[in-house]
Amino acid sequence: MDFLLTLHGEIRWLVALVAAAAIVKYVLGLLLNQAYRPVDRGLMAAFTGLLDLNFLLGVILLFGLGGGLPMHRIEHAVTMLLAVIVAHSSAAWRKSEDATRKFRNNLIVIVVAMLLVIVGVIRLRGGWVF
Repeated sequence: MDFLLTLHGEIRWLVALVAAAAIVKYVLGLLLNQAYRPVDRGLMAAFTGLLDLNFLLGVILLFGLGGGLPMHRIEHAVTMLLAVIVAHSSAAWRKSEDATRKFRNNLIVIVVAMLLVIVGVIRLRGGWVF
């Protein structure tokens, strides 16, 4: 379980890194009126996939760590579930032809999901401690 806990903690940094890259790319896409390309879709897919993976690891840890289910773990899990749901909402406009709409909506989704991730991590003891 220690390995899974470490992996779960480290993946959060990958999530943050991909989110930062996507935010920069989507802001530039909006400001420069760029076409929505496969790399843009790939960034969103990577962000959502990493959140999914980390959520799965978190669920395994939630029930496998022992020590019961203290409120801070439940709050963390529920907040992260909300972040995953928000991230998956980007599928609603995946087939849209409007690049501006895709950039704007994906940007909003990533910012909201990351705010939820930050709140969820703060709910745990230690917060964003390395």
